[in-house]
Amino acid sequence: MSDLEKQYIPEKTDLPNSYQYENDSTSVEVNATTATETRLTFNDRVAQMFHAETRGVEIVPDEEKIDSSIWTAASMWFSANFVIATFSLGALGHGIWDLNFGTSCLTIVFFSILGVIPVALFSVFGAKFGLRQLILSRFLVGNFTARIFAFINVIACVGWGAVNIMVSAQLLHSINGGVLPPWAGCLILVVCTIIVTFFGYNVIHMYEKWSWVPNLFSFLIVLARMKISGNFTQGEWTSGPTTAGGVLSFGGAIFGFATGWTTYAADYTVYMPKNTSSLKIFVSVVLGCLIPTWFCMILGAACVMGIDTSARWKELYDTQSIGGLIFAILVEDSLGKFGEFVCVLLAMSTVANNIPNMYSLGLSAQSFHSSFEKVPRVVWTICGNFVTLAICIPAYYHFSDVMSNFMNLIAYYLAIYQAIAYSEHVIYRKGFANYDPTDYNQWDRLPLGIAGTFAFCCGVVGCVLGMGQVWYTGVIAKKIGEFGGDIGFELGACFAFVAYNATRWAELKYYGR
Repeated sequence: MSDLEKQYIPEKTDLPNSYQYENDSTSVEVNATTATETRLTFNDRVAQMFHAETRGVEIVPDEEKIDSSIWTAASMWFSANFVIATFSLGALGHGIWDLNFGTSCLTIVFFSILGVIPVALFSVFGAKFGLRQLILSRFLVGNFTARIFAFINVIACVGWGAVNIMVSAQLLHSINGGVLPPWAGCLILVVCTIIVTFFGYNVIHMYEKWSWVPNLFSFLIVLARMKISGNFTQGEWTSGPTTAGGVLSFGGAIFGFATGWTTYAADYTVYMPKNTSSLKIFVSVVLGCLIPTWFCMILGAACVMGIDTSARWKELYDTQSIGGLIFAILVEDSLGKFGEFVCVLLAMSTVANNIPNMYSLGLSAQSFHSSFEKVPRVVWTICGNFVTLAICIPAYYHFSDVMSNFMNLIAYYLAIYQAIAYSEHVIYRKGFANYDPTDYNQWDRLPLGIAGTFAFCCGVVGCVLGMGQVWYTGVIAKKIGEFGGDIGFELGACFAFVAYNATRWAELKYYGR
């Protein structure tokens, strides 16, 4: 009998007239006064067959929290960030905002530090309470507000998947003279993501623990070939309002990428024992996020500088975006067929980045409403992957604009989330001691979310005033340089922080929660 079946079999009593019957699909216990039967659902039986995770958003009990490896917590994000999408974002500093290499590097370093801190902090919450991030959010931003963020997070997960897949599809399309059409490349990546996410927590961590190895090998080859090409240039240092606007806009995109895991963070530490050192979890996640982010983004920032010195690199970048640039570095007048093999490895790195997006999409959907919990996580994940496929194929041809705009949008809503959550945790709950995780589905014991929802709406106003997008530039953003500067996430966080702390005391006073 499997472990999964055992958890459905009530413990035997000591009464002499009680007995227990079991077979492959049913467990029955009968005694003198009661008879109970529990059947495994179809989803449970399929999961049992493949040894996959069946748990959804319910709290993880202490006896199941046996994942004590700090490396597991770090490698999750190390692999997820050691991917071609990270490289691609680093290249946008010069590709879109015309920043030189040094300015791009400084922007990458400081804005990414700002972004990874909440990911590390909320990873600590997962181990302490055994709650998924958006279920935990009911305590941090209020019950109703948490559902708003759950809805947005489902959309964000699909957007992440689409952005990540696009650049990999470009790479796959560039090899062998473009014989693989973009839609086929997108489909391959979606199917690979579904296969890994189907199995759940343990297999995801197993995959992420080692998937960075071929990615590191590939990026080192890119670094070597870029150096050998002689096309790298530092670029000209500039200053003034226009450069400041470019730094702020690029920084917003960097922050959005680095902090994008915030609403997933606790999902990947819920099986860690609650007595695991909080400092070790925090530091391991910070390093697991920052090291690959800095390496890949700075490498991307260096490689794109070659479009200023090589007409061929510029031609391929203009026509095929990042995929064309990497093809120029690795294949043309370079490594030939072996270079194409490295392109395939880099393209497949996207799977490591999309896994947490699609796994957490299912949990976000289940968090939105109790009736959605009845739909298995894997069903939500499969649906999300195919919606992603439908989006990324037409968006494939506008990669740079899509990526920069999407990253800034991610930064907006996560900055609002963080401003509210930090306020609740530090000011009103005064640390970890004042939580009862078993209240996660007790509506009368959770914050209503009046203050959280008001703060969210005020934060949106701040974002609109400060956003600098292709399709809209806010009135404040317009005043920064010739092309504007995006300060949407900064204003959104400030507006949300002030609004929440101006109203949360009243919510506590009149409702007591």
